[in-house]
Amino acid sequence: MILIAESGSTKTDWVLLSKKGVTKRQQTLGINPFHQNISSIINNISSLDGFHAVNQVFFYGAGCAIDNTKQKVKNALLQVFPDASCEINSDILAAARSLCGVQKGIACIIGTGSNSCLYNGESIEHNVRPLGYILGDEGSGAVMGKKLIADLLKGIAPEEIKSAFYQKYDLKYAEIIHKIYSEEAPSRFLAQFTIFLSEQISNPYVSELIQESFIEFFERNIKQYENCSELPIHFTGSIAYYFKDQLQQAAIEKGLTLGKILKSPLEGLIQFHSEN
Repeated sequence: MILIAESGSTKTDWVLLSKKGVTKRQQTLGINPFHQNISSIINNISSLDGFHAVNQVFFYGAGCAIDNTKQKVKNALLQVFPDASCEINSDILAAARSLCGVQKGIACIIGTGSNSCLYNGESIEHNVRPLGYILGDEGSGAVMGKKLIADLLKGIAPEEIKSAFYQKYDLKYAEIIHKIYSEEAPSRFLAQFTIFLSEQISNPYVSELIQESFIEFFERNIKQYENCSELPIHFTGSIAYYFKDQLQQAAIEKGLTLGKILKSPLEGLIQFHSEN
């Protein structure tokens, strides 16, 4: 039995795959080894119910691009599935395999965080470092949320946006600062406010914030890939999916061609591991 895990900072989707196809699915909280200790990751994995006889695990996750974070996730998985072989890969390889299959293209993730790569049909040729929501992650839910919160707290956001926000969220200044600087998973906290942005999309301030975020993503990431204007640019992730119209407008403005836009890479990964 093959266990496929596709994880972001917000949620993890688990799929048990046999020769007959998918036999079980479950969703748990997100796993990001940059922000979580091994005990937290083990507790998350241990919440899986009914995932027995696993002999191979393919884990794709945010924060799994370097050896020490990969090893942390692998050690946690082996605590729960001691007899399984475990392959730990980055979330961007998950996107590339899901979106491109065995074809060349540019694969992107825009969800809580953001990332991109140039994929040759077998492996990643070039990856512009995403750098996280403080230094990078342009276009992501965390960065959009960060911009919104900063504008609200500095008094830059329009009064109607400020009023609507505080009617929806019972948050005080001190609580916001504590959640961002002192609690676990601040990117998840910030990204939740994209729901508010989607509700206020007709407001010029909001539409401009979203548009500028996507333009930054294209300028600071996609434009660094050779022949980017000649390749299809595929996307997965909730922010790309729900704001696809704004994403399309930003791509047109930068002279780029969009390909697939999927909410999740999971179905593509299931197909990839069923065929390969």
